[in-house]
Amino acid sequence: MANIILVIHLILAICLIGVVLLQRSEGGGLGIGGGGGVVTGRSAANALVTLTWIFAVGFIATSIALTVLAARDAAGDSVIKRLGTPEPAAPTAPAPVAPKGNLLPPSTTDAPALPPKPTQ
Repeated sequence: MANIILVIHLILAICLIGVVLLQRSEGGGLGIGGGGGVVTGRSAANALVTLTWIFAVGFIATSIALTVLAARDAAGDSVIKRLGTPEPAAPTAPAPVAPKGNLLPPSTTDAPALPPKPTQ
């Protein structure tokens, strides 16, 4: 669906550019307009203006449709899920390291543990 709308959108963009370039320049913003152009009659100019409006409305409608489709497709998914790669695992704490040296066996009583007696 999005591909069809995208193709229509691109065709409308090209048509809109072409129709705008065919129109006669009336402002002369850079001092290069106003001479005889491809379309010189007033009725033909009105047709080009109408055609420009039609292409512009179609271009805006397809822009909005593509935006809605993209937002709907992206809702609730992360970029990593859409790429198909597994998500990285959460970092885990390193395993505790037992101290080296003279270890005491586990206590079977509630009495506090005493340090080992030094050997001579």
